[in-house]
Amino acid sequence: MIAFVLCISFAQCDDYLNTSSPSNTDDDFVTSTTSETFKTLSWCYANYRQNCAIGLYNWNDPIGSDAEMYPEENSTNNINAIIQPENLTIDAMKDGFNNLYSTIARTTKIADIIASKAAYQSDVAAGKVSDWTQLYGEAVTMRAFCYFNLVKHFGDVPYGYENNYVDDYSLTSRFDIYDHLIASLKEVESLMYKIGEGGITAERFSRTFTNALIGEIALYAGGYQTIRTDVEGLYGDLQFTTKGKEEYNCKYARRTDYLDYYRIAEQYLQSAIDNKGTAYLITSDDRKYANNPFQKHFQYMQDLQVSPESLFEVGNIQGGQSGQTTTSDYPYNFGRPSNGGSSNAAPCKSFAAIRIVPTFYYGEFEDGDKRRDASVTVTGSNGDGNESILSFTPGSKLNGGISINKWDENRMNPPYTAGQRNSGINYPVLRMADVILMLAETKAELEETDDAINLVNQIRQRAFGNSDHDIKAVSGDALKDAILQERKLELVGEGTRRWDLIRSGKFSERAFAVRNEMTTIINDLRIQGYHQFSNGNIISSYIMTKQVKLDNPLTYDCTDVNNPTLFPGWRGQYDWSTTAVSGKVTGTNHNVAIKGLFNYINPNGSEATSLKAEGYKLTNWGIDLVNNETSYDRNILSGIKTADEPPRYYYPIPFETISKSNGRITNGYGLPQE
Repeated sequence: MIAFVLCISFAQCDDYLNTSSPSNTDDDFVTSTTSETFKTLSWCYANYRQNCAIGLYNWNDPIGSDAEMYPEENSTNNINAIIQPENLTIDAMKDGFNNLYSTIARTTKIADIIASKAAYQSDVAAGKVSDWTQLYGEAVTMRAFCYFNLVKHFGDVPYGYENNYVDDYSLTSRFDIYDHLIASLKEVESLMYKIGEGGITAERFSRTFTNALIGEIALYAGGYQTIRTDVEGLYGDLQFTTKGKEEYNCKYARRTDYLDYYRIAEQYLQSAIDNKGTAYLITSDDRKYANNPFQKHFQYMQDLQVSPESLFEVGNIQGGQSGQTTTSDYPYNFGRPSNGGSSNAAPCKSFAAIRIVPTFYYGEFEDGDKRRDASVTVTGSNGDGNESILSFTPGSKLNGGISINKWDENRMNPPYTAGQRNSGINYPVLRMADVILMLAETKAELEETDDAINLVNQIRQRAFGNSDHDIKAVSGDALKDAILQERKLELVGEGTRRWDLIRSGKFSERAFAVRNEMTTIINDLRIQGYHQFSNGNIISSYIMTKQVKLDNPLTYDCTDVNNPTLFPGWRGQYDWSTTAVSGKVTGTNHNVAIKGLFNYINPNGSEATSLKAEGYKLTNWGIDLVNNETSYDRNILSGIKTADEPPRYYYPIPFETISKSNGRITNGYGLPQE
C-alpha cells in the first residue's frame, strides 16, 4: 500500500495493546477510557521511536555541518550529510517516510474519535484541562511533529490525505503545511497539561513542548530554505528573497513576510518558558565529584532518569522482555566510541557516527567553557576496561576522529553490560537551553537586542560558571552571529547545527569556509608538523601518550592543563572490575596520559626524548588527517563547491508514492525519479 491508503483499524495494533485478540478490539473499546486510549496512542510513540526516530541516523541531521561529520571512508550512510543527494537511491528513506505517514494516520484517527466523545466536549466547553483534552492535544501534537519532520527532510509533501483512499493526491506547499500545523497546535496547546501536571513527564507531549513546537515550526517557516522552481504555482502568490544562484531547479530563499513568523515564534517560545511546569534550565550542580550543570543534563539520561531540562525525550527501556525491547540506539550511534564486542564487554561496542571537525574542537571553544570536555572527547574505550586515544584514521569505534562525549555508557550507574543498543538511554529531542536560544534568535531578528543578549548570557553563565564571559554591546548581524555560534557550542552533536545553518541562510558559505580551513590545516600539518589556531591552540601531527593508573579512573572537570592524565576532563573509564564483566578487564593502567594535545612537541626534540624516557610513546594524531586527506575532503560537505549555491539537503520521495500519483508528484533538487 502507498502511504496514503491508510484506513488503519485499531484492531491491527494488537502487538501494542493489552487485548485478548484483534477480533474483540474495535474503536469503541480501545477508546472506552483514558487509559485504554493512551495504550492506543502509545503505539504512535513506539512507531516513531522504532521506525522513524532511529532513521535520523540515516537522515544525517547530526553529521552534516561545519562542526560534525561522519567517520567512515566512502560510505553511503552520509550521502545526504555531505550534500550529494543525486547519488541517493529513490527509496533511500522509504521506511522513514511511510512510517511517519502511518503515525500521522493513527494520530488523526485517535484525535477524531476523542473529539466525538461527550466527556471531551464537556471538558472543552467548561474550559477544563483533563486527561481527555490532554490525550487529544497529544494526538494533534504527534501529527504535527511527524509532518514537521517530513517537511524538514523531504520538502513539499502530500498533506491531509490520511485515512482516506485517494488516487489524485499531489504535493502541498510546505508553507501551507506549516500554517496548518501552527493553527492546529494553537487550538490544542491550552487543553494540555504542562510538564509535571497530570502525571505528564518529558517522555510525553505536553503543553510545554507544544508551545515550543509552535515556535520552532514558525522559525522554520520564516527561515531560509531550499525551494523548488520546477513546479508551477506550488507556492501560490508567496514572494521570496533569494541568496546565491539557482541550480537543479531550486534556489535558497526566505519568504518576504518572514518577520510575521518570527513574531509567532517569539510568542510561543516565550509561552514554553512561561508554561514550563517542572522543567527548567539546570544551573547548579550538587554532585560532590563535579561542578558542571551543563553535563548534569546528560547525566540524567545516563542515569536512566528524565532530565528536568528536557521538554521531550523519546523513551526507552533497558533490556526488556521478548517483544518489548526498545532499540536504544542513541549512545551507540552518537555516543563516546568503544571497541567492545556486541555483548558482555566493558563497555559494549559504540559505533559513534558523530565525529567533530577539528576546526571546531581546537578553534572555537573559549578557555573555561565547561561544555568543551563534556561535549567532545579525544579518547574512547577499548572494551576491556581501558581508555584509548582516538585516531583520525577513517573508520568507526576508536577510528574516525574526535567524537561526541555527551552520551557515554561508562557514565551509567551501573553501566549496562549485557549488549549493545539496549542500554535504555533515552533519545533527546528538545531541551530548555535550545528553547532559550531559539527565543534569543527571534528577538535578535526582531531587533529586541537587550532581551536577546540577556537570553544568550543565561546559557553562557551556566557554561562558564560566572558572568565574566557575557556578551555585551553587540547588535544587528553581529548579535545574530553570536547567537548562531552559541547554539553551535551548546548543542553540538544534538542534530541542530545543520538546520541552524540552513535557516540562517549561511549554510553554503559556512560549508565552503570550513572546507577551505581544513585544507589550510592539513597543508600546515604536512609542511611544518602543526597548525596554530587564532586562539593559540595547536594541533600537531603527533602527540605523546602512555597508560597510567588512577585510583578513580573515571574523570571529571579538570582545569589543570599541566595534568596529562586528567586534562582534558570528562574521560577515563568506569571501574569495570566491579561489574559482571570484570573477567573482560585487562591490566591495571586503565587511563591515558596525553602530552602535546594543544601545544607542539617536536617529535625529534629534547622534550620528546625526555617524555619517551618517562614511558610516553609517539602517537599519530594530525598526521592521519594528512594521510587521509581525500576522505576528509569527501566527508566534510563535499557537495558544496561554491559559497553561493543552494544546499540540497532533502531525501527523495519514494518511488511508489511518485509512480501512483498520476504524474502529479516528482522529485526535485536533482533527486532521482526512479
